[in-house]
Amino acid sequence: EREEKSLYLIHERYLKLFPLWIPRSSSNRCIWTQRSVQSKAKTKKEHMNRIDSRFQQLQAQGRKGLIIYIGAGDPNLEATRELALAFSDVGVDILELGVPFSDPLADGPVNQAAAQRGLASGTTPSKVLDTVAQIRSQSQIPIVLYLYFNLVHRYGLETFTKDAAQAGVDGLLILDLPPEEMGGYEDLLRKFGVHPIYLIAPTTPESRIQTIASRASGFLYYVSREGVTGMRTEITRQLQDRVGLIRRYSSVPIAVGFGIAAPEQARQVARFADAVVVGSAVVRQIERLGTSPNLVSGVTEFVKGFVEALQIRENESESNVLINKSNRER
Repeated sequence: EREEKSLYLIHERYLKLFPLWIPRSSSNRCIWTQRSVQSKAKTKKEHMNRIDSRFQQLQAQGRKGLIIYIGAGDPNLEATRELALAFSDVGVDILELGVPFSDPLADGPVNQAAAQRGLASGTTPSKVLDTVAQIRSQSQIPIVLYLYFNLVHRYGLETFTKDAAQAGVDGLLILDLPPEEMGGYEDLLRKFGVHPIYLIAPTTPESRIQTIASRASGFLYYVSREGVTGMRTEITRQLQDRVGLIRRYSSVPIAVGFGIAAPEQARQVARFADAVVVGSAVVRQIERLGTSPNLVSGVTEFVKGFVEALQIRENESESNVLINKSNRER
């Protein structure tokens, strides 16, 4: 009876949860989540998480990071693997893979369509993990899975986390599972060396920012505007103030995303953030090229524009970057 009640509460909260970054509180935690972490299995973290290592490298080099989001399995998982390796080669710092789900409530039309194409290509969570393992055999690019809790629940919390870690996943951004609902799952993630990545939104009050920031690891994902994912042509003027507020409570790197559509926007955001997330703009290019033989090269060329924009340091002029680009093309 207690188990059925817990599952009912999960279903009820899931329906009411979005958008998860609207201020809310919850004292109920899932009984089965707490039980799942009582497993006697022990996994030691053998090396530094790749996300931490990459941000340390960026800081040492005086650079800002570029995080690229694509939908796994769009248009197919082989294309996902090839894109991931190409992104790694051109200088993308972190890859965010969206695991396709039938009800992607946090996503706008572009990423929803990508999820549908992923499902149509037969993509499942286990196949995504197989693809991550294939990527990992050729690249050490940090990988974050962007997904919904229903998929983790269905797979099994501990089993999914263990399999994700073994495949080479470095972080999980579970969109509909805010910190208040994490319960023991947060400890389970960290036991396997996987960072829980949390969202902070423009509507998040300072008191909740402090709570989220105190539990953050890997990086904090600041949503630069209200609403769902999608491209925008302007960057909010409040961005600098909000990022500054988050920094009061956490030394964890801050990535800013949702709506960054052009390299110049990415460069502007990087003035205040530690990393910039570009998603829908890249997914739109994948949609445009589809199954074309030029898919990987075309999308990678688009992404290179963002890589080059973020190579501009505070003490470096844009003209120097353009000269470097010209030299590489010779």
